[in-house]
Amino acid sequence: MEYLKLIGIVIIILGFAFHLDTIAVVVAAIVATGLVSGMSFMQLLTLIGKSFMDNRMVSIFFLTLPMIGVVQSHGLKEAAVSIVNKIKKLSPGKIFNLYLLIREVTCALGISLQGQVQFIAPLINPMAQAAASVKKPLTKKQTDLIKARAAANDNFGNFFSQNIFIAASGTLLMSSTMESLGHSATPINIVLYSIPSAVIVYIIVYFYNRQFDKQFDL
Repeated sequence: MEYLKLIGIVIIILGFAFHLDTIAVVVAAIVATGLVSGMSFMQLLTLIGKSFMDNRMVSIFFLTLPMIGVVQSHGLKEAAVSIVNKIKKLSPGKIFNLYLLIREVTCALGISLQGQVQFIAPLINPMAQAAASVKKPLTKKQTDLIKARAAANDNFGNFFSQNIFIAASGTLLMSSTMESLGHSATPINIVLYSIPSAVIVYIIVYFYNRQFDKQFDL
């Protein structure tokens, strides 16, 4: 019966595999896991509500969405493209490498950029497309590849650098969890062990992005 408590994982895997609505899949997984664990529906709702209230600051980035929409509608993308066109020898790979460096440094300083919404869609992706289309227009496939690579660089920077800030939530969570299990793991220890990962990832992705430029004859 204990294995039934893993039903949430199965629901998430199947939901993502069949490209179902992400929020609906996650909610279904939460409800199913709670019910098979012996919780009543009211207990489950209470737990979900308490968890949301305890972590409500995580959703504060929604406040930036209207602002991003306004600046985009007033020519933010066009301004980014114009800047790229004025700078010679700029390529998608160079733009991605610069952004990745900024992403890792800001993560190390504890500054959250909310990159996908605030930077990738309105700035980095249009700039990369403009740089790649200097010699010839982009195909639909090339445009999609640039979009994907822009999003991937934000994920690389955020995922591998978020724990090199001593007060990051992930760092504190790992430290407290390890301490509760009887293992000595201070936030400083976690930061020191996370720094090599961030550096190695930057080096690998740097050459990964430079290789990406070759398909555009840059």
